Amino acid sequence: MTFYREMGVRAGINARGFNTVLGGSILPPDVADAMSEANDQFVVMSEILAKSGEYVARFLGSEAAYITPGAAAGLILSSAAVMAGTDRQKMGQLPDTTGMKNEIVFQRAQMYSYARCLTVVGARLVLVGDEKGCTTAQVEAAIGPRTAALAYFESSDWGPRVVPLAEMRRLATAHSVPLILDAASRIYPLDYFRRMAQTGDLTCFGAKYIQAPNSTGIVAGRRDLVQAVAANAFINFEEAGAEGAPLPIGRGFKVDRQEIVAVAAAVKRWFTIDHEQRLATFDARMHVIQQGLKRIRGVAASAPKAPPVGPDVSLTVTVDPKTAGKTAAQVAAELRDGDPPIWIRQTGDDLFVHVPTLNDGEEKIVLDRLKAALSTRRSTAA
Repeated sequence: MTFYREMGVRAGINARGFNTVLGGSILPPDVADAMSEANDQFVVMSEILAKSGEYVARFLGSEAAYITPGAAAGLILSSAAVMAGTDRQKMGQLPDTTGMKNEIVFQRAQMYSYARCLTVVGARLVLVGDEKGCTTAQVEAAIGPRTAALAYFESSDWGPRVVPLAEMRRLATAHSVPLILDAASRIYPLDYFRRMAQTGDLTCFGAKYIQAPNSTGIVAGRRDLVQAVAANAFINFEEAGAEGAPLPIGRGFKVDRQEIVAVAAAVKRWFTIDHEQRLATFDARMHVIQQGLKRIRGVAASAPKAPPVGPDVSLTVTVDPKTAGKTAAQVAAELRDGDPPIWIRQTGDDLFVHVPTLNDGEEKIVLDRLKAALSTRRSTAA
């Protein structure tokens, strides 16, 4: 960490997960090696983007794929693609959507921060239903002549209150409108990952969740729409060779050749590694912490009982403030402010130790620091 120290940056232990604000992920050696190798020579960017898309799509089983600078950029480019397509005049006109279909139908109960990505290029969200839920009839009634797409935020927690993804897929097909799917972290189990890639006409993933660089993502889906995503992205302007042509709105969404190769390598690794062994490693890390906390009063640690959906594998540490003498928030603050800092997720009385982003052996450091934080009592005021 010499250069971190030279710049005055504190390096720490990430027990919070694949968070953008903490740098996303640690590149596995084979992914880092591929990225380093790509650094040694230049390529034509349109070629590497096209070939890497074909390569990734073979693993995902989708018609096509395109590597983006993150899932959020994928959503923005997808919104541009369903409105402007590959029409150079329309692409240069965005975010002015005059003369285009510009409405994206979205369930109000799914409303979340990243819905903003769908609107920054000029689309208007048509919110249907209410915070409590939505029906198929309400979604269908919202589809009209200005509908550019339906959008869906994939989660395993919706339950029956929202129109499910399969029904949204049916409605999109029936009305001949594209479905934009935010499946950013839906990368495991592998058949689920593939199903997401094959369900949306444009499905957006964050590649950090498969341990590609924090700054990368994937859009997978229908070939013509993925081509429209590429057309609205960063290289089309220069490579079109059209003097005076309007600048596509995605010009700022640049990815390096090194990043593109790293995503391709990460996808290959993800579909070829032994996931049972990967999960066994995580179980072992959780076991170390769980066993080490057993004799501490006011603390209970529990591992997940079911295999994970997505990247999250976390040990839940519940802190009873009356018995433990301090709150979970106070413990999290002590870990964060210590040396080295340990970042951990905290909600209410629960701490969540996310083990996939730990380096080997760091689970012991996390355990020691948790024990130290819980061994000294203080006021329970948060």
